[in-house]
Amino acid sequence: MGLEAALERGRMMVGEEVRVDVEAVIEAMTLEEKCACLTGEGYWELGGCPRLGVGPILVSDGPHGLRRQAGAADNLGLADSEPAVCFPTASAAACTFDVGLVRAMGEALGDEAREQGVAVVLGPGANLKRSPLCGRNFEYFSEDPYVAGHLAAAYIEGVQSRGMGTSLKHFACNNQETNRLIVDAVVDERALHELYLEPFRIAVERARPWTVMCAYNLLNGTYCSESERLMGQGRAWGFDGAYVCDWGAENDNAASLPAGLDLVMPGPRPDYRADVEAAVRAGALPEERLDETVRRVLELHAKHEAARGMDVRMRAEERLDVARAGWTCGCARRSAWTWRAPSLRRRRCCWKTTACCR
Repeated sequence: MGLEAALERGRMMVGEEVRVDVEAVIEAMTLEEKCACLTGEGYWELGGCPRLGVGPILVSDGPHGLRRQAGAADNLGLADSEPAVCFPTASAAACTFDVGLVRAMGEALGDEAREQGVAVVLGPGANLKRSPLCGRNFEYFSEDPYVAGHLAAAYIEGVQSRGMGTSLKHFACNNQETNRLIVDAVVDERALHELYLEPFRIAVERARPWTVMCAYNLLNGTYCSESERLMGQGRAWGFDGAYVCDWGAENDNAASLPAGLDLVMPGPRPDYRADVEAAVRAGALPEERLDETVRRVLELHAKHEAARGMDVRMRAEERLDVARAGWTCGCARRSAWTWRAPSLRRRRCCWKTTACCR
């Protein structure tokens, strides 16, 4: 197929929206372009396939307020970020037990992402709180899998209702801080399915996140980004999006893609691209298997393009109102339930659609 024909087939105008014909793009891609799709083009950027009209998209931390970095990029927030609304952490939002409010936070965050040109918000976190020393406890909802799963689902539904994607994380058993990047979480089958995986199952089945983020740690002897069993479990729940590794969590270039990993971040990763290309040329990795992975990555771009024409519904002050409501509800609930303070037990919430804090 010639380049002009590929471009015409790959991007179709529907009204004022641009639809990406993923199958046509894959058919026209070279092997090198397919392998380039498998890693980020930069720290927060997915490159797409510009030659065929699939432009780059941006992803961004974080679950409780965008951390879009227009200049120098880092994973610790040391470099400057664009101004954004600070929403209550998952730990605070969970104190409300208010699914509607968490969904409203997701909607507000989705509108903020749209305003800042971000396609995928890297959250929510659905791991269980198992140790008070876990540094990520603030962005996990609960020690209860039912609560964590349903609040994560509400968050995802809110963000994605605004045409932005989410990344459900950290899959799975990333529950401690000591050696968090390399620890082997050894979990028996019943505890794994009834506790640690349950929030992810609920969120995937209810809300269909665009992506799921594989954790740094090993799970029962295998790194999560190389665990065919773990990622296969997500597919069994109906997850049809892209698996992305946490930033720097990909370990074995030969094992990751065959196990089910779709996207390696951050990028670029010329070593990973070259190793996958060599495996395909040598016949060790069928190109059809590579195409499955490329398809899921390009579908992220397609979803973003399809929603590009949506309007921002909540302006900045309205998003701030939602954030303030979350803090008010969370503080009132926590105080009323922990210390039984009479002055707070009957306090009314400023968020007009919630029935909590009454």
